[in-house]
Amino acid sequence: MLQRFFMTERNMMAAIILNAVVIYLLYFPEIPYRPTLETLDHFFIAVFVAEALIKLTVLKPKAYFADRWNIFDFTIVLLSLPTVLMYALPVQDTSILLVLRMFRLVRLVRFLRFVPHMAMILQGLGRALRASLFVLLALFFLNVMLALFTCHFYGDLLPDQFGNPLVSSFTIFQLFTIEGWYEIPLAVDEASESGIVRGVSRVYFIGVVLIGGIFGMSLANAIFVDEMTIDNTRVVEEKMNVMQQQMTELKQLLEESLGKSDIENGNGAA
Repeated sequence: MLQRFFMTERNMMAAIILNAVVIYLLYFPEIPYRPTLETLDHFFIAVFVAEALIKLTVLKPKAYFADRWNIFDFTIVLLSLPTVLMYALPVQDTSILLVLRMFRLVRLVRFLRFVPHMAMILQGLGRALRASLFVLLALFFLNVMLALFTCHFYGDLLPDQFGNPLVSSFTIFQLFTIEGWYEIPLAVDEASESGIVRGVSRVYFIGVVLIGGIFGMSLANAIFVDEMTIDNTRVVEEKMNVMQQQMTELKQLLEESLGKSDIENGNGAA
């Protein structure tokens, strides 16, 4: 009975969801009954430990660790154990244990294993990243080039936005995402005293938004989405090919049937 409980995916999915609720509530400092929530969190750690041990016993280590999700689960469980020992033993609450405690949130990723067609989604994500890699690299080098250029000409006017290449790069990335496309050029206008500088700045920032924000980001997004949906496109193409083949066979049958009918009518008339 106990073995069946831990081997059932629905039960473990319910445990993950409940544990997610407990973790969510734990990060509200003002919420009452915090010790009870921490006890519940430790209870769920014990549940996941029991799940790993039972699966190791049933599947045997070789079959268990052949599944990447099992390796992921086992790793998260091991990283969660020091936070439990901290309450059982007189161990000082150090920053390392605090970092390990944060791995409780990583356990929420376990929920992805229950997403339908997750393997297909991950394959599509890998293809999309490979296909859009060149565009992303081009955007990165464009960002660095524009950041240096903007830092050189506008660093003294707006040091908070363009004071050094790193800050300037972040500001340019904001413009790529159409964030602050109006406020940043307006701040340059207010800081500059020359009308020529204002005019050139407007044209320059319009070019940054058009090239990086509208064209570059849109191109990367289009390639990414196209690769993510290519599996569905292939399925539709296969169905269309099957349908076309069936229509061709049906057409041939109709032509043969009409041909035989014409022959029979001709023989009858004779």
